[in-house]
Amino acid sequence: MSESDNLFDLIIIGSGSGNHIPEFLNDWRIAMVERDVFGGTCLNKGCIPSKMFVLPADRAVEAAEAQSIGVDITVNGADWVAIRDRIFGRIDPITEGGREYRAERCENVTLIEGTGQFVRSAVDGMHSVDVDGRVISAPHVLVAVGSRPMIPPISGVFECGFHTSDSIMRLEQLPKRLGVIGGGYIAAEMGHVFSGLGSKVTLFNRSATMLSRHDADVATAFTKEFGKRVSLHLGHLPSKVERIPEGIAVHCDGEVVVVDELLLATGREPNSDLLKCDIVGLATHSHGTLSVDEHMRTNIPGIWAIGDVANEYQLKHVANAEVEVAFWNVAHPEDLRVVTQRHVPAAVFSHPQIASVGITENDAVASNRDVLVGRRDYAGTAYGWALGDGPGFAKVIVDRESDLILGAHVMGPQAATLIQPIVQAMQFSQTATQVAREVYYIHPALTEVIENALLDALGQRSPVG
Repeated sequence: MSESDNLFDLIIIGSGSGNHIPEFLNDWRIAMVERDVFGGTCLNKGCIPSKMFVLPADRAVEAAEAQSIGVDITVNGADWVAIRDRIFGRIDPITEGGREYRAERCENVTLIEGTGQFVRSAVDGMHSVDVDGRVISAPHVLVAVGSRPMIPPISGVFECGFHTSDSIMRLEQLPKRLGVIGGGYIAAEMGHVFSGLGSKVTLFNRSATMLSRHDADVATAFTKEFGKRVSLHLGHLPSKVERIPEGIAVHCDGEVVVVDELLLATGREPNSDLLKCDIVGLATHSHGTLSVDEHMRTNIPGIWAIGDVANEYQLKHVANAEVEVAFWNVAHPEDLRVVTQRHVPAAVFSHPQIASVGITENDAVASNRDVLVGRRDYAGTAYGWALGDGPGFAKVIVDRESDLILGAHVMGPQAATLIQPIVQAMQFSQTATQVAREVYYIHPALTEVIENALLDALGQRSPVG
């Protein structure tokens, strides 16, 4: 291998969103470094397979709920292997096809598999990365290494054996008893998947509610509903876990719960510590993410970063938006674009489904904002009647003076879809009055729950004069 084989125009560390290379870089010589599975977390271990598991779990739970609307549906069980193989039978070929294309058929990209770490460059204006002994250099480096599951410091956890979101979806069989430690979106989604498909799920969470970072009304209502199908141990984490002949014993608050498999879902941490950032002086935040500006530049000229390693959202749609801007800016330094993260929506694909954007009511109170809070239950709309008067609702927070929408929170069927008009309204500074009163809402569609939540907020404004 000649020295020129290790010189590139751009090094991309990470093949998740970093693999979205635009056509305007087709004449650049690019090295792509991947230490794990090609295509990144979302495709292989995260949002895509997990949502494909959520769908059959939804069907099973909906069948059980159908009796409330006069339909008797019997679920005779779930074929875990068939469900799993359907999902990864589609995903794995996409992963391997993408890897094969980059490795063998993409003329301007060299795929180098291994762990990339920064080393001091011998040439001014160049950055060097050591990939398991092979040192490559380029004037530009895009860091897109993502994040990994965080392992809580619980006694015995490494000795007893456990799963994270990386491995739980590839189990050989559906466990009769599953323990889940954590109360965020991964715990909510995987707890729903396994309980829906037939496992007895016991969940342990430090907070008094699940989804504690969400609006308090949402967190409280979700916890109540989720607790109807999952055994919840709230307010404390296990002190110890151990392997016993009957399975895994989870010791928590004086009680011992025995499970067959254990899922750790206590959050994710950025992979910045794998890069040896200190060697080149890359600045990081206390939580480990790289410090970047609105152009996705780090503090070191020529090094850029996107995705979970560069933000706290840990959302694929944020990483995708960031990488588009980063690639453009790498190639067009005279025409820099910015990433706007004013109104980033998120969803939890559990049962019930959750979606949110902007501030919570508690945020408004803490910051002394003068706001109007509107709420409408699904059951207060015609389509909600059709759904059977379930626990769903939409909630909006509106600034009293400007009439701008500051936040929205939806719990119930299709929450992630219903919230989208609010996301757009917030992004384009449309007022609550405009969104509520100046567009048509199809009757009797479920979108009326959004319309009526806005109208409820607007109805609280004191009349002028």
